[in-house]
Amino acid sequence: MNTYKDYLKEIEERKGQGLHPKPIDGAELLSVIIAQIKDLDNEYREDSLNFFIYNVLPGTTSAAGVKAKFLKEIIIGESVVKEITPTFAFEQLSHMKGGPSVEVLLDLALGEDTSIAKQASDVLKTQVFLYEADTERLEEAYKAGSDIAKDIIESYAKAEFFTKLPEIDEKIDVVTYIAGVGDISTDLLSPGGDAHSRSDRELHGQCLFEHNKDMQNELKALQEKHPDKRVMLIAEKGTMGVGSSRMSGVNNVALWTGIKSSPYVPFINIAPVIAGTNGISPIFLTTVGVTGGIGLDLKNWEKQKDAEGNTIVDADGEPILKEVYSVKTGTVLTINTKEKKLYNGDKELKDISAAFTPQKMEFMKAGGSYAVVFGKKLQTFAAKTLGIEAPQVYATSKEISIEGQGLTAVEKIFNKNAVGTTPGKTLHAGSDVRVEVNIVGSQDTTGLMTSQELEMMAATVISPIVDGAYQSGCHTASVWDDKSKANIPRLMQFMNDFGLITGRDPKGKYFPMTDVIHKVLNDITVGDWDIIIGGDSHTRMSKGVAFGADSGTVALALATGEATMPIPQSVKVTFKGAMKSYMDFRDVVHATQQQMLKQFGGENVFQGRIIEVHIGTLTADQAFTFTDWTAEMKAKASICISEDDTLIESLEIAKGRIQIMIDKGMDNQKQVLKGLVDKAEARITEIKTGIKPALRPDANAKYHAEVIIDLDEIAEPMIADPDVNNDDVSKRYTHDTIRPLSFYGGTKKVDLGFVGSCMVHKGDMKILAQMLKNIEAQEGKVVFNAPLVVAPPTYNIVDELKEEGDWEVLQKYSGFEFDDSAPKGLARTKYENMLYLERPGCNLCMGNQEKAEPGDTVMATSTRLFQGRVVKDSGDKKGESLLSSTPVVVLSTILGRTPTLEEYEKAVDGIVLTKFKPSQKQLVM
Repeated sequence: MNTYKDYLKEIEERKGQGLHPKPIDGAELLSVIIAQIKDLDNEYREDSLNFFIYNVLPGTTSAAGVKAKFLKEIIIGESVVKEITPTFAFEQLSHMKGGPSVEVLLDLALGEDTSIAKQASDVLKTQVFLYEADTERLEEAYKAGSDIAKDIIESYAKAEFFTKLPEIDEKIDVVTYIAGVGDISTDLLSPGGDAHSRSDRELHGQCLFEHNKDMQNELKALQEKHPDKRVMLIAEKGTMGVGSSRMSGVNNVALWTGIKSSPYVPFINIAPVIAGTNGISPIFLTTVGVTGGIGLDLKNWEKQKDAEGNTIVDADGEPILKEVYSVKTGTVLTINTKEKKLYNGDKELKDISAAFTPQKMEFMKAGGSYAVVFGKKLQTFAAKTLGIEAPQVYATSKEISIEGQGLTAVEKIFNKNAVGTTPGKTLHAGSDVRVEVNIVGSQDTTGLMTSQELEMMAATVISPIVDGAYQSGCHTASVWDDKSKANIPRLMQFMNDFGLITGRDPKGKYFPMTDVIHKVLNDITVGDWDIIIGGDSHTRMSKGVAFGADSGTVALALATGEATMPIPQSVKVTFKGAMKSYMDFRDVVHATQQQMLKQFGGENVFQGRIIEVHIGTLTADQAFTFTDWTAEMKAKASICISEDDTLIESLEIAKGRIQIMIDKGMDNQKQVLKGLVDKAEARITEIKTGIKPALRPDANAKYHAEVIIDLDEIAEPMIADPDVNNDDVSKRYTHDTIRPLSFYGGTKKVDLGFVGSCMVHKGDMKILAQMLKNIEAQEGKVVFNAPLVVAPPTYNIVDELKEEGDWEVLQKYSGFEFDDSAPKGLARTKYENMLYLERPGCNLCMGNQEKAEPGDTVMATSTRLFQGRVVKDSGDKKGESLLSSTPVVVLSTILGRTPTLEEYEKAVDGIVLTKFKPSQKQLVM
């Protein structure tokens, strides 16, 4: 096979898609290109030079290794290329972000040629992506008396790689572009259906605004009209970036509106400017920081108040908004980064200091948060090696300590895991903290980007301080198509080599597992004091505190074992009253959101904060169901406070499930899974002996707000409705419209039902089986008047259902059952009125492989009701995804419509839907 000819063929194919040549990451192709450069008469020499200089991915890609080696040959005179002088070769190395390039620079700096050594050291002083092997070489050379090594280390101690960078512009002129009215899901910026192309940044960029060419052309027209200004993408009357962190969404916005990261690396842009009337979703805002971007909370619409200070509402009880200032498309504004104010001409519009904290400004100056994280570590190394105190270069981390005030649960976890803080100082919410991470999760549609991020930060192995990490295959579980076959094995190989436990074994020793990532992370989290980082917005655990993150933050956690963020404020949620026997726990979840909004006049006090759930009696699965939904409440994270006995029961469940993974052969050489079992056993012993009880907040902890949920008020099943026809488009697709079953009068047509996603557990599958038996006993047979798609979250659940006889019940009523020996190669586009037993995984909830038919009304147990996610609009009807409990979904598909309360109660007769009772014990210390 002629590698270069194949590349030329691919280039021609990409031209047909309006694309440039794909960036080179492979050693074989680049080796051919270098050979053609050396051959002065080669017909492809000029193109090869351009590919070599401008089209090679940096970091630890195999191509980067080949490139660094050739640049070294040029610098030492072994190869002569008139177009690439030694000086230019050094410049190329300076843009290659560590790994092989740093190795070469160290070779040259510590070599015999003093002139070359000086040039190499000058470049090294600008680099931050150094790892232990690199710093050890420098330290050894320094101790051996090397003046060059001493000079480099002294520069690192002063953090000159940061201090010598240009300051950010005092004034940044922007032109506004309203990308949508209401909350904007990251699906608009990077659709789930295009997940396969995320690692091909230019190709993926074509999907911005869900491939809406009119919007893309409007954006281009703005840029042509205002070439000296940056476009600010806005969610008018809403929050930007809800639904997920999605690094690919920020990458797409940066590709279209940001600044080129390097002249020698294609399609990697940074520093987008993004805004929303209600700010940026917390996890998405973290992603913006990864690129050194700006995220503004505009507050350009405000709720109106009466003379008594009460919110004025309309006939539907919705707050009436008043425009404070206009940001309509095409408005030119100025961001003053020194004054931290937003201006329209000379008129001050808004204080935006929250977007320009010292830490965020450092990210902007350094071109992203990675460079700051690695820079701090490098400075610490240098100061320690020299035996000096590190000079104060970076902004001092804000440390808030309030004497006499107790700690919330999240404050306790952050204090336990903090590194680099003032010794002996207790920190409260608002403090900036660097914390060690215990568990890390990577999922398959963002995993390829995470692997790229790891390569570009020159990381080769997981940090030893991480207890365990998992790479899932759940988001591509539904359809094993050509895209998945090309991408997923490559991803699994990379992550397995890196040190993660992987859903698929590259060697094929164990059966491919497509278990939902959140469920696996929930099982392998065995510490209630743990911090978990996962590449998905629904990284919410029943134990510890978990944060959904972008692919880059996941990469950083894997490489360094650390994460940096402010300690969030918390909202305490307690419960009173009792559940009615026919209610499902999902109804408690929805009622929590509904009652919170009612108690606070429509203000979402959960947004951007920790929800501290004081239930106490929920074991791992049901506790996870609650915390999982808190992503849709726009919370930053959530914590379930447990009774001691409940936590022990959850840890025993986790031990059993981890042991199943071990028995399947999923553990690695370092026996990570066995280590987690040992950790769980040690924690159980601590609890039983009273050495260290289950995590509890202090009785005198301070909360942003406290919410009391009255279970007596939950009289019927609750449904989260996208309200697709609301006249106010800003109130559509928000997750905030929670309605009782009776609202629909038993008449709303349901076209498809879905029981699956991370929100369900084994209990839901058993409810489904029992309902089918009930209905057959009552009606003589089970007839589906709408399709019902069922996707168990994990294989463990399927195995347990088989052992207990429930899977046999589901098989009896199904018209389709997944076959792992012959997985589907094409996404289903039409559904029959029957039960589909699908492969464990995300299925319809992801929307990247299978969807409901356009225009369908879907009743689902999942979490996503965003426009186009589960179901697209048809030409004459809006698709809508209503979210409810398993029994409501099942009965809706059998009836082909929403049930009445009477029909519902009859169908669930005799089924124990939940044993939920709030704890009667003190859950504080």
